[in-house]
Amino acid sequence: MARTPSNMMPLGTKAPDFALPNTVTGETVTLNSLKSDIATVMMFICNHCPYVKHVDEQLVKLASDYQQKGISFIAISSNDVANYPDDSPEKMKEVAQQLGYPFPYLYDESQEVAKVYQAACTPDFYIFNKDLNCVYRGQLDEARPHNNVPVTGKDIRAALEAILAGDSVNPEQKPSLGCNIKWKAS
Repeated sequence: MARTPSNMMPLGTKAPDFALPNTVTGETVTLNSLKSDIATVMMFICNHCPYVKHVDEQLVKLASDYQQKGISFIAISSNDVANYPDDSPEKMKEVAQQLGYPFPYLYDESQEVAKVYQAACTPDFYIFNKDLNCVYRGQLDEARPHNNVPVTGKDIRAALEAILAGDSVNPEQKPSLGCNIKWKAS
């Protein structure tokens, strides 16, 4: 487990479209079929990472709070399942159902989606506005396993509140920190 920070995609970057399988329903979905006309939160997560496990409950609460305000949430796992079988699509479905994920949990087998989004760690967070331009990338909040900071989602919540109020999102953003994405050997 290498502590890895976000790459911090440049603000304003247009979200690349994708077509990925939803591990819970089995259907293939696209960014355009999941996006919101207000904002779309994209999360690169996985099952086994202690940093993701630390915030899982808040991810469910965050999505539940903001989906009713018209904001979409999408979770993607891009880890190499040959070396990390706990992150397999079957296990992803189990975790999504067990934790009650109110958002689709997509599997990026080729890892191409993680690469085009410049994702580096789990969890890695992005918020795209109604035009699918990146307005936020970085941490959920300051909480990390073992630092005794409560998991509140305050950084993502502040960005979403700014969007809902019609304000600009503060460009001073801190990278997320987590396990590195488990890339396949080339």
